[in-house]
Amino acid sequence: MKIVISGYGKMGKEVEAIAQKRGHQVIAKIDRSNEWDKFDAIQSQADVVIDFSQPEVVVDNLKRCFQAGVPIVTGTTGWYGQMEEVVHNCKAQKATLFYAPNFSIGVNIFFRANRQLAKLMAGTEGYSVQIDETHHIHKLDAPSGTAIQIAEGIISQNPNINKWVNKVSGLPSALSILSKREGEVTGNHEVTYDSEVDVITLKHEAKNRSGFALGAVLAAEFVQGKQGVFTMDDLLK
Repeated sequence: MKIVISGYGKMGKEVEAIAQKRGHQVIAKIDRSNEWDKFDAIQSQADVVIDFSQPEVVVDNLKRCFQAGVPIVTGTTGWYGQMEEVVHNCKAQKATLFYAPNFSIGVNIFFRANRQLAKLMAGTEGYSVQIDETHHIHKLDAPSGTAIQIAEGIISQNPNINKWVNKVSGLPSALSILSKREGEVTGNHEVTYDSEVDVITLKHEAKNRSGFALGAVLAAEFVQGKQGVFTMDDLLK
């Protein structure tokens, strides 16, 4: 594949390294909004854009790719409030979008385990549940997209919980997500069920960014020749 990387920070560099190891070619690297003229010049050659940019620019990046007819894979979060608009735009232009709050295969297994545990705990009395997530100080959005997906997984399986809040909740119907930004932590997520007699913990700790980058490149390979909106559930099938 011929790949354009949007957002050439630490994740963008990891994506480049993984892509090259898998025999792909990076034909452009865009790190600022005013650098999209590079894309305009080579968009007819591009097979895919892999985006790890910033929440405030990612929707514009998606729309550029939809209009150009170039599939885009994005791991940027913080834009999901505009999901309905973006999905409508993608489908209307018969474009291709693959998005994920986390491309790690391990995290996506964690998502499934989380839903299963939530289903078991929904009918068990005496437990309160909380999500803790920690990332590096450069991460702008809180809670993380991964933490939100964990929360939505729990809510989908537990009729007693109807929303999440990014603070300590005083209500059993509101799930607490506690966010920390410390040092250079790649990403830790933990679900804790606490009772008077014991604690049940489900945890994922990322050792480095390579797993995220590999997943993004696998997603880019997956969307070739496809049209529509895809997630890691589609890839893992």
